[in-house]
Amino acid sequence: MNAPRRPRTLIAMYPELRDLLLDPAAIARLAGTASVDIDRVVTDLEDTEDPALGAALHATEVLLTCWGCPPLTETALARMPNLKAVVHAAGSVKQLISETGWARGLIVSAAAEANAEPVAEYTLAAILMANKRVLPIADAYRRRRGPLPLNALLADAGNYRRTVGIVGASKVGRRVIELLRPFDLHVLLFDPYVDRTAASALGVERVDLEELARRSDVVSIHAPETPETQHQFDAHRLALLRDGATLINTARGSLVDTEALTRELVAGRIHGVIDVTDPEVLPADSPLYDLPNVLLTPHMAGSLGGELYRLGEAALDELERYARGLPMLHLVEPALLARSA
Repeated sequence: MNAPRRPRTLIAMYPELRDLLLDPAAIARLAGTASVDIDRVVTDLEDTEDPALGAALHATEVLLTCWGCPPLTETALARMPNLKAVVHAAGSVKQLISETGWARGLIVSAAAEANAEPVAEYTLAAILMANKRVLPIADAYRRRRGPLPLNALLADAGNYRRTVGIVGASKVGRRVIELLRPFDLHVLLFDPYVDRTAASALGVERVDLEELARRSDVVSIHAPETPETQHQFDAHRLALLRDGATLINTARGSLVDTEALTRELVAGRIHGVIDVTDPEVLPADSPLYDLPNVLLTPHMAGSLGGELYRLGEAALDELERYARGLPMLHLVEPALLARSA
């Protein structure tokens, strides 16, 4: 194994994130892996008023980044002539790495796989509870405050032989598929980049989006936000959902037509587990806050609380590999960014 170096590393993210990503043991691990000023957390790479920052940027070989790191513009990169690698302790780097950065040949690693885990866990829980009809039954029980005729109310409930439609074989989508394997569910997949052979290897049935919408008891969206996926679920596709189906969105709000979805949910024809919306925070008078057939959460499916430490550990694993001269395991391929999150 190659002897490790201690590359000059700079932390660039929202300052409060450092201690949320790195517990004391991880901070000690970082200090042992890299030459780093643990107390310097940068949010502005173009600040020319701080000479110490200028010197730090000039010497930096690796940026350890997360949410709050400013884009690596041409101006910022000009101040970092020795920058070789970016280790991003979060998912997408689309808004972080500029064309100049890619052209310069930066090595970029992202913790998208680590961040996919809590989203997939949230989705699994949502799918199982949706098929069990937990939300409407809990609402009925709260209103009745007495015995309920469960067999009559839940004649179509349960997770036995139900059909789940996964939209997008992203890192999250693939992890959800893995987590669903122990259950007696039939899984459909729509992804234009996955052929039938690859779908079969995943243990799912590849279908087009309209067929997925028509056949699924639960539809879970895991596609990236691109011009092609804007309003992927518009009024037409939402109308294809069978009565009583559940739509889960943990991807991006723009993938669903909010007005059309609201109409369907207000009508009570379908159910919704909605973690992301367009706009990101709905107006206070949106009916989605109060509907009994909707679980509305504030973009919380991704890493939060103790889950953030997983991102920090994933980033440190990559930094240690870089320091040892080993290839990092979660490199971002710029050619694939156009169809990824």
